[in-house]
Amino acid sequence: MSSKVNNALFDLIQSMSKSEKRYFKLMSSRHTIGGENNYVRLFDYLDKQEEYDEDELFKHFKKEAFINRFSITKKRLYDHILAALDSFHSSNSVEAQLHKQLHAADILFEKSLYDQCRRVLRSAEKVAEKNDLSAILLLISYKKKRLSETMGYLKVTKKEIDDMLERDLLHSNAIQDYNHLWAIKSLLFAHLSKKGVARSKEEIDAYTTICQPILSNEYSTDQLTFEGRHLYHHALSAYYYAIGQMEKSLNHLEINLGATDQKLLSKKMEANKYFSALTNAIYIADKIGDYRKSTQYLNELKKFGATLSVNEDLSIKLFSSVSSIELSMYLRKGDFESAMKCTENVELKLTHYDDKIVPIRRAFLEFKVAVVNMGKGNFSEALKWINRILNDSNLDKTEDIIGFTQLLELLVHLELNHSNLLPYSLKNTQRFFKTRNRMYGFEKVLLQFISKLIKCADHFDRQNLWEEMYKELAKITNDDVFESVALDYFDFESWAESKLKGKSFDSIVREKYQRRMNVA
Repeated sequence: MSSKVNNALFDLIQSMSKSEKRYFKLMSSRHTIGGENNYVRLFDYLDKQEEYDEDELFKHFKKEAFINRFSITKKRLYDHILAALDSFHSSNSVEAQLHKQLHAADILFEKSLYDQCRRVLRSAEKVAEKNDLSAILLLISYKKKRLSETMGYLKVTKKEIDDMLERDLLHSNAIQDYNHLWAIKSLLFAHLSKKGVARSKEEIDAYTTICQPILSNEYSTDQLTFEGRHLYHHALSAYYYAIGQMEKSLNHLEINLGATDQKLLSKKMEANKYFSALTNAIYIADKIGDYRKSTQYLNELKKFGATLSVNEDLSIKLFSSVSSIELSMYLRKGDFESAMKCTENVELKLTHYDDKIVPIRRAFLEFKVAVVNMGKGNFSEALKWINRILNDSNLDKTEDIIGFTQLLELLVHLELNHSNLLPYSLKNTQRFFKTRNRMYGFEKVLLQFISKLIKCADHFDRQNLWEEMYKELAKITNDDVFESVALDYFDFESWAESKLKGKSFDSIVREKYQRRMNVA
């Protein structure tokens, strides 16, 4: 049996908040669950463990009879905790309240209390309509039809039947549209996670093909549910980001920000939507140089995070996204001191959350921490973070982040004079880009430069190589929007300029940022 299965009860208890644990204890005191004291004692013991240790648990409870049937005991305690959590959170979402009402309607129906059943269903229907919940409305409709059949259609008119059919078809179409939009959005994000922002016309065509049903106006936003409209604009914001049209991406993000119901932000689904749109808006506004908007949205995000009661899932997303945004903004400014302070918290949280963080999110954070250490001259530390990315088997299919990490690794080996490792790393990197058909102009210039530099011993010839590479990088990144994408990961151009001019990397980045600010 896998360790994840063995640890399930422990992980569930560790995930609970203080309020949830108090509620569980209160519920356990009211309901005996087959030897209540033993279950609560087991709960308390697992709650105090820092790591799950079944051997120690068996030693502690060796005289207790329930240890002889421990798998059954764990299952019952696990189910009881879930029941307590279900009761505790039953008022926290509209959907949970509606399902509770529908269960009540079923009970009334089974007791032949049909008029009471009809009233409960009507009440639930009003709430579902107010919240645009098409799937639940179809379920309510099914229960109303069953009620009409049982009562022999005595109180049903033709108009009511026609109206019910019209509403059912409307909700069915809304669900169908939502499912199609979800599939489009998911295909888009899956491709984006693997390939990254488009680096060629062919890659733009690939993204456009995925989003063609949306781009060809197959969907009318007026006929979509709130969920459908959110998905529609969410997908378009990701599409325009993927093809490098950042202003259009920001426009669709802001539509979703404006559409979010502020009163529902305490509800998990709404909070996630608002949070996602905010974090993406901050990143893109900063990237296109709209520093007023990026600062405004960042302040909104921090206020949002401070006032909202968040679960662990949202806490992890807040940490990873806010940290990634702050590091990106510091790096863009050349403020490596502030970035380094930020990395201290990042390292602690990465250790704390461990594998609960999505691998691609973790990799982007680790990449930025590596860049910060490079900017501070901590090349051995940077290499440690680079190796964490390259050794993560979960990232094998993510060509984008792995490719740029390998390029970063080559620069670190150069700085550390790893003459024995450089040829091997260079060969691996060249093979990576060729086999994945990702040898674009930028990669070709950088890899050719490193290949020449490895063979060059003369100081002046090496300087000439740095100058040659700097000029070529500056030309292709200024003239070709596809090639400039590389600078979003690491400012290779400024790195070459710092070597050429004998100035610090951070000072070059700060000067460039100040020039952009003056223009803005």
